[in-house]
Amino acid sequence: MKKLLLLAASATMAFGLAACSSSSDTDKKDAAKATEDSKADIQKELVKFYNELGEKINAKDADLNTYVAKATKEDAAPEELPTPEEKAAASEAAAAVSADLSNVAIPESLKDHKADLEAAVKDFAASYNEKAEELKKDAPNLDAGAETFAKGEEKLGKVYQSEKLFAPSLDKQVN
Repeated sequence: MKKLLLLAASATMAFGLAACSSSSDTDKKDAAKATEDSKADIQKELVKFYNELGEKINAKDADLNTYVAKATKEDAAPEELPTPEEKAAASEAAAAVSADLSNVAIPESLKDHKADLEAAVKDFAASYNEKAEELKKDAPNLDAGAETFAKGEEKLGKVYQSEKLFAPSLDKQVN
């Protein structure tokens, strides 16, 4: 009888341990899936943020892009170069983009990257402000603005790479 009770107790413990380890594996799988889902959500939010940033810039920078295209055209005839009116419109467009970028809010879902994203957007805004000021000069040189923009892209790229995404090129989207 004692052997039978000992065998029953051993079987009960074996089943209990098996149930606990199965539950532990399930908990680990659930936690891993939750982490994966969270990463996927952050990646989606980053892509959405990038697209909205590009749309915000593209909504106001058409005159600037026109100016740059004309001003940088190789072998352009004098009549193909930008007019003073186009230069003024480009400056106004750059200032408008800078103002809009200064008001960009980082979504709450990206709070873990807020400081880095704010720094990137600040560089983008400064870039457009530099371009706006440079376009007020007789012989504008937009290189400094382009360098500041590149710094912003580098900062933005690091955020994307930290989330296992390719670094985007905002310059390609807006120019």
